[in-house]
Amino acid sequence: MAGDQSQGQEPARQKKWWAARSEQGPWEQKEAIRARISELEAVLAATAKRAAADPMRAAEAEAFRAQAEKELQAAKNTLAHDSHPAMRRAAHLGSAQAHLDAALNLMVWLSPLDEVKGLLPGLLTLVEQQFAPSDPQRIEVTEIAREVRKAGTLDLRQRAVLAETFSLARRLRQKETLRVRSFVRIVTAVNLGLLITAVVVALAGIKWPHMVPLCFAPSNGGFQVVCPTGSAKFAHPPDTQQIAGVAEGQDYLVIELIGVVSAAIAAAATLRRIRGTSLPYDVPVVLALLKLPTGALTAVLGLLLMRGGFIPGLSALDSSAQIIAWAIIFGYAQQLFTKFVDNQGQAVLNAVGGPNPVTRKPAGDGKP
Repeated sequence: MAGDQSQGQEPARQKKWWAARSEQGPWEQKEAIRARISELEAVLAATAKRAAADPMRAAEAEAFRAQAEKELQAAKNTLAHDSHPAMRRAAHLGSAQAHLDAALNLMVWLSPLDEVKGLLPGLLTLVEQQFAPSDPQRIEVTEIAREVRKAGTLDLRQRAVLAETFSLARRLRQKETLRVRSFVRIVTAVNLGLLITAVVVALAGIKWPHMVPLCFAPSNGGFQVVCPTGSAKFAHPPDTQQIAGVAEGQDYLVIELIGVVSAAIAAAATLRRIRGTSLPYDVPVVLALLKLPTGALTAVLGLLLMRGGFIPGLSALDSSAQIIAWAIIFGYAQQLFTKFVDNQGQAVLNAVGGPNPVTRKPAGDGKP
């Protein structure tokens, strides 16, 4: 039966061009969700069987069981990429987790008291992460959990409060995960825009090297013009056209490449402060890549500021080596701007654990 069903679904999968492409998102997380689905299917079958045998709960048990099975099947279908949106990396993992959370919430309604007691520790941890200590929902859930453990009873109102609060906590967690995905997309779009800008600036420098030259006329006793890749001497003070005539088409390209290399070193240096993430979105990677085109542009803009006399006393560089050295400094200086984005990225990642992250002390850490 299962084999016939799989064969029946195979042609539909072949019609989806993204079904045969490379894996989207971390494979380990996908398999972890699949394993959790298999576990819950077994638990659901046993729970539904016991609920159906209970005359007090048999009437509503079938409805909860059917809907929970539907959610678990939807999670499996999502992981199969049959309806996965094109070019949205790891979106199916979040969608599958949402279906899995819905199934868990339905099982709170279906499960007998003893099983609800077993679910309480993990569910309370989630509530503590997502709700402030003064939140009325957190306070009420904590009181219900205390009464359930003490009195050993769970009425319909208490079960409804538990189910609704746990559902809201999971939705809040999912919302923070979506914020991470949105942050990655925004940074990626900005990164692409900066990259295009850097390429356009380099091509414009190659096409019109004399338009805005990165050249300097030092006043060191001689009449000389120095550029990033060349220099020339004159018998009299050079005018604007003569300075522009010394410029080469590769000047901007060389300065941008130096800025990229310098920014890459800065990105490598910031790795010591970056923590990995279990989320299927590469926040550290996009933050590191953002520094590269930014470094290329800050190297160019920094030299233009120096050429315009914005920095007193540093407007007359007298060798190509000095120009290159300042390009390295300005390329590395992009860290002054991108560090704010780094901080925001870390804040977004930290928010996924909820506003009140719960830390558990290892069993061996207690004092004797």
